[in-house]
Amino acid sequence: MARNIEIKARIDDFSALYAKIALLAEGVPDIIDQDDTFFVCPHGRLKLRTLAGSRGELIFYQRPDKAGPKTSFYALSVTEDPDGLRQTLSLAYGTAGRVIKQRTLFRLGQTRLHLDRVSGLGDFLEFEVELDELQTEAEGIAIAEELLERLNIERQELVDLAYVDLLKLKAHPHSAR
Repeated sequence: MARNIEIKARIDDFSALYAKIALLAEGVPDIIDQDDTFFVCPHGRLKLRTLAGSRGELIFYQRPDKAGPKTSFYALSVTEDPDGLRQTLSLAYGTAGRVIKQRTLFRLGQTRLHLDRVSGLGDFLEFEVELDELQTEAEGIAIAEELLERLNIERQELVDLAYVDLLKLKAHPHSAR
């Protein structure tokens, strides 16, 4: 499975961070509307991401829920029938939640920087340092930590949960995590 080092942080000023990242990043960003449906999955997370038109990606991943840099292992399959696949997976496994967001995607070397506007939650920065086969997790974490420093992201802004979990927590604030 592929792997990356991820960090997610809540942000207050989307425009200011956009300007900061634009100075560092390579090229112009992509704006991507994403509709993620999560399915019940006992060994990680399984989501179907619907993109523009009839394109989608089925993504399985395993990642610990903790703030700061964390390793994510993932597998991705492309589909040309995301609506049909969503219906089939919903019937087979049941849905665990849905996340709708607009993602502004920047690239910086081996890192994907996402400025996410998440419906019902607000604005976030998420970045993923894509590791090659020979790179250690420690090397990826060092890249992530350097980016945190360059972007002046404070530790208290880091988020330990996935968007789908944050939405569930918001809907049911007294339930246990």
